[in-house]
Amino acid sequence: MSPLTLILARTLTLNPEQPDVQAVLVGGGRVLACGTREDLQALAPRAEVLDHRDLLLTPGLADAHIHLVMYGASLGQVDLQGVTGVPEVQKRVADRAARTRAGEWIEGGGFLTSELGLGRYPTAADLDAVSPHHPVILHSRDHHLLWANSLALRLAGITEATPQPEGGQIVHPLGTLLEASAIEQVTRVMPARTPAQWLDAARAGSADLRARGYVSAHTMAFEDPGAPWALQTLADRGELPLRVWACLPHDALDHARALGLGPGAGGMFAWGGVKFFADGALGSRTAWLHAPGFADGSGTGIAIDPPEVIRERGRQALELGLIPVTHAIGDRANTEVLNAYDDLRALARQRGKRLRVEHAQHLRAADLPRFDGLTASVQPIHLIGDAPMIRDLLPHLEAGSYAFRSLQAAGAVLAFGSDAPVAPPIPQANFRAATTRLGQDGQPLAPDEALTPEEVLWAHTRGPAIAAGWEDEGWIRPGARAAFTLWDELGGQAQALVP
Repeated sequence: MSPLTLILARTLTLNPEQPDVQAVLVGGGRVLACGTREDLQALAPRAEVLDHRDLLLTPGLADAHIHLVMYGASLGQVDLQGVTGVPEVQKRVADRAARTRAGEWIEGGGFLTSELGLGRYPTAADLDAVSPHHPVILHSRDHHLLWANSLALRLAGITEATPQPEGGQIVHPLGTLLEASAIEQVTRVMPARTPAQWLDAARAGSADLRARGYVSAHTMAFEDPGAPWALQTLADRGELPLRVWACLPHDALDHARALGLGPGAGGMFAWGGVKFFADGALGSRTAWLHAPGFADGSGTGIAIDPPEVIRERGRQALELGLIPVTHAIGDRANTEVLNAYDDLRALARQRGKRLRVEHAQHLRAADLPRFDGLTASVQPIHLIGDAPMIRDLLPHLEAGSYAFRSLQAAGAVLAFGSDAPVAPPIPQANFRAATTRLGQDGQPLAPDEALTPEEVLWAHTRGPAIAAGWEDEGWIRPGARAAFTLWDELGGQAQALVP
């Protein structure tokens, strides 16, 4: 290949100084010039020409919230996305059991309890009926609920007499575990993945994302330590097809300090954030809510990492040059996170960091202005499945759910992602959800919060770059990384282009 490449395409640069161009000249992995076809051909007459004048070129897509290696591993598990009843779950588990040696674990996920047609949490007996000889664990779509059969529970030592864990719940009759402190009692007894398996999962997740048009990702910390190891190993080998910004779990901060770990200096993998969980999730009824809570009477959810932990360890993270990144779904969780962040804002400004709230899903009107200067890392695709649940469970918060336009108006930087494997990393679904606000029931949710396609593009490109502190990403201008997405039309079919 020629050392210089000239890309001809209708181009949205997201650079306000030069928003629309006809051609982009790249070399050495960087954008060298933007302008007209004639000017750039005169500048570099021997450059290799990539003629995409029938397509639209934009900065490369970023997924600002994904569990990248976990997503790669999920591609080989039992897929329960869209199942509408326990019999269909049983059929898929039985089919996998028939192809699996007795005693080996079966793992799957993607279901919503609201779609199973149950007036209760699922039980171990539901799975024992089709798989008594394999330990089975099934993750809910939001990964805040685990459905296990009796063999899996027995191997974990969980009985009717097992005490309730702090920050989680073992539901009776047995079979459902809520939140990480309960879930990990089962997952920790599973056979550990080998290094080769971790590398395979990292390759699978990265390749899948790249094939969908993405060039970068922010991977969250809700994964085994083998996950970032695999990504870093692929980056060191020159095999990682995405630029990755990674988060540490907050309970690893002491180790990070001892190792002198801070933000990476560049390359395709770098540490950047420290992850906290203020609460659970909507579908599992564990989102932390202000009174009156869930409309079905199931309570006000579960608080996980206390605000004082977020405040103190967030300070430690900033002192290491890392960004506090906090999961907050419920309106109470968001209030408490904002309270903690108020005490961190001055230090964050001093360190040149932007505090992040992940999901920011259900908000009180009084809290919206408090997002000024923060990153709101949100996932429009979740609106599609959540809209009917919001109308049923949180009717009083409907106007403040997925409040994208209000967050933007308040001064938050929007950074769009998928939360895969919670939802598939389909950029087209994010475009549709953010612009139409239509739930899977066909009804709009808070339609005044809709964005334009161009605003969605910004939130999938420049927004994540700002959130990660990447000045050289998310727009097309001289000096920026030469990593693009090609579209047949904005929000349509997409492919990555990294000359």
